[in-house]
Amino acid sequence: MTIFISGLRVYAFHGVLPQERLVGGDYLVDVRVDYSHSLATESDRVEDTLDYSRLHHLIDEEMAIPSALLEHVAGRITRRVQRDFPGMSSVWVRITKVNPPMGAACQGAGVELTLDNPRQG
Repeated sequence: MTIFISGLRVYAFHGVLPQERLVGGDYLVDVRVDYSHSLATESDRVEDTLDYSRLHHLIDEEMAIPSALLEHVAGRITRRVQRDFPGMSSVWVRITKVNPPMGAACQGAGVELTLDNPRQG
């Protein structure tokens, strides 16, 4: 089973350029976490699933820490998901900088990262 958050809009202060770290900008974050669903499909209890409100809180906390590279932010998010949700089998994160400072008209630029949990087969 997969829990996902799609198009989470976050204002953050990431970037290599000093202006990006000073002024900040809009980011879109997409996350998918694969995990065992066996308990939740039977119990109907939030305690038996991967709670996406906790996932949202985790993303907000990691996005609030300024970084030069989105790769670094994505790495922090994936490692934190692995730590906070040990039953997950994999996590995929996409971070899109909505208005990247590269002199081109585009919908955004960013990174994607997938982390498999070696403890889960």
